[in-house]
Amino acid sequence: MVSFREIMYPPITLDRFNSLRAPAANTLTLEGLGALKIGQPVPTNSGWAERGAQISDECRTVSSPDFPGVYAIVEGGKVRRVSVGERSDVRLAEGIGTGATEAQVRAAFPGFREAPHEYVDAPAKYLTAPNAPSGDPALRFEIGADGKVSLVHVGTMPVLGYVEGCA
Repeated sequence: MVSFREIMYPPITLDRFNSLRAPAANTLTLEGLGALKIGQPVPTNSGWAERGAQISDECRTVSSPDFPGVYAIVEGGKVRRVSVGERSDVRLAEGIGTGATEAQVRAAFPGFREAPHEYVDAPAKYLTAPNAPSGDPALRFEIGADGKVSLVHVGTMPVLGYVEGCA
C-alpha cells in the first residue's frame, strides 16, 4: 500500500533534483543568462551596459565584464538575443558551448535546421532550432569551417537570425 507521505512527497531522484536546481551563473538557457532575460529590459545594476560605439538607436548591444566573450542585442528596450563567443566559458545545460563539434551539437539537438553560413565557406553553417520561426526563444549555433561551434545564440526571431549583430 502507498502511504500518504509517498503520494504527497514522492522521493526525489537525482534527475528530478537536477531539473529543479537553478542553472549555474554561467549557463545559457532559453530564458537568458543569469539576470539577463530574453524579452525583458537589461537589469539595472547588473554589470550589463552599452560599451563602445553603437550602430543605431533602435538596436543596441550590451556586454558585461562578468561574462567575457558574451554580448546581447537589445531592441525596443528589451533583450532579444544573447550571443556567446569563443572567449567565453558559458555553456548550455547540455554542456555545449563554443569549441564543441558539430557532431556534439547534432547529438544533443537533433532536428536543427541547417543553412549555409553567410560569410564563411562550407562546411561552415548555421544550425537553428526548428521552433525559431514561432517567435518563442530558440537556439542557433554558428559552426565554423573547422566543424566547431564558434558562436551560440539564444533569442527570438528575427533578431536570432541577425548575422552582423545590429548591422
